[in-house]
Amino acid sequence: MLSDLVAGALADAAERRSRRNLAAVETAALSRAPALDARAALAPADGVKIIAEVKRASPSRGALAEIPDPASLAAAYEEGGASAISVLTERRRFGGSLDDLEAVRAAVSLPVLRKDFIAEPYQVFEARAAGADLVLLIVAALDQPTLGSLHRLITELGMTPLVETHDADEVSRAVDLGADVIGVNARDLSTFELDKDLFGRLAERIPARVIKIAESAVTSPADVAHYRAAGADVVLIGEALVTGDDPVSTLQSFKAV
Repeated sequence: MLSDLVAGALADAAERRSRRNLAAVETAALSRAPALDARAALAPADGVKIIAEVKRASPSRGALAEIPDPASLAAAYEEGGASAISVLTERRRFGGSLDDLEAVRAAVSLPVLRKDFIAEPYQVFEARAAGADLVLLIVAALDQPTLGSLHRLITELGMTPLVETHDADEVSRAVDLGADVIGVNARDLSTFELDKDLFGRLAERIPARVIKIAESAVTSPADVAHYRAAGADVVLIGEALVTGDDPVSTLQSFKAV
């Protein structure tokens, strides 16, 4: 599944590149206002911090929410106390787009994450051109040289890489890279099975200086409390927010743990 998602994302990027070449995207990226300091926004605090996600669908659950106005949803997340907004920009299985990211960037003052299957520099430049402040890098999808070069490029462009891991070996690779922000995804991207105790097993392998983000398997405030007790500084929440009737109150309940 992961290899298919990466291949699809690269094919879509190639199609966009045929209409807007790398030089044009680089120029647009470098002309944007500086990225927001996402590391400062997500730094450990007394209470849990939340990255709230704009997510229409997923391969495991299918359609989740139509989200005709991602900017409005992101504004609600900001009102509810989110520390950053994640925007799914993958089109084929998640129903997202870079247009969603641009709309969200224009609507909120929080850092915005481009969540996609990033595997080449073109995608990094178009993330910055669209206004992203963070970019997701999935360790399982990349060899170490590619992971390192993309991590450096994201940093050079003033953005923050969120390096996502799924096992102990991947955490070691992220640490060796010098990542400042490491996520542990409870969802195995090969089988799509969930293990909400995975974060707790891996957290001790992540240095204290690193911002630790727990991803997936959040359906209630108790799940947020579970991750917080295991050492999470930040919890990324998507499905539970987009499928509820009131994202502001739902988000506030998650922050109140």
